[in-house]
Amino acid sequence: MGDQTRFQRWESRLIAAPEAIAVRDLDICLMKQAKRNIQRGGYIDFARLKYRGEYLAGYAGETIILRYEPRDITEVLVYRREGNKEVFLARAYAQDLETETISLDEAQASSRQVRKAGKTVSNRSILNEIRDRDLFTPPDKKTRKARQKEEQAELPTQKRFSQTKTFDEIDEEEEVTPTTRETPQVEVLDYEDLLDDYGF
Repeated sequence: MGDQTRFQRWESRLIAAPEAIAVRDLDICLMKQAKRNIQRGGYIDFARLKYRGEYLAGYAGETIILRYEPRDITEVLVYRREGNKEVFLARAYAQDLETETISLDEAQASSRQVRKAGKTVSNRSILNEIRDRDLFTPPDKKTRKARQKEEQAELPTQKRFSQTKTFDEIDEEEEVTPTTRETPQVEVLDYEDLLDDYGF
């Protein structure tokens, strides 16, 4: 190969420069996919939610491929297979949920709760279930540092600070009565706070 790098060697053997893939196309490759049928009126059922997209009414009865992001399933991309290729048809949006962000897990858990309550599962009932859960569940927004400080405050002082002592020190302590001995004030340093303060 002489002085050529692997990349240069690869480039020298190319007949034509490859086309760069758009970032949006890469995003689509990383999405999950599912097959569904388009219903009359251009509606699609997915994850117990009802979706509708423009121009899909003309494809009623056809099997299509949905591409979706599990962290937000309020919008899905609809593709149709033509030969070996997938052709983009439209974006479909969950009805009444266009301004919301709902994950696949949230939608599934909420639909289970709605069914358990004996209600009809619909986009609106799933949204109400999610909002009720968020409203009545107290947020646990404490950081790890705050939880550690609370745990340290709850521990007795003697258990928090252990010291190695020589036999002479132990003998001297036995002679001192507990009323005269004072607990030393020790400053506890947090490693992460030190990193933040001094930028190590």
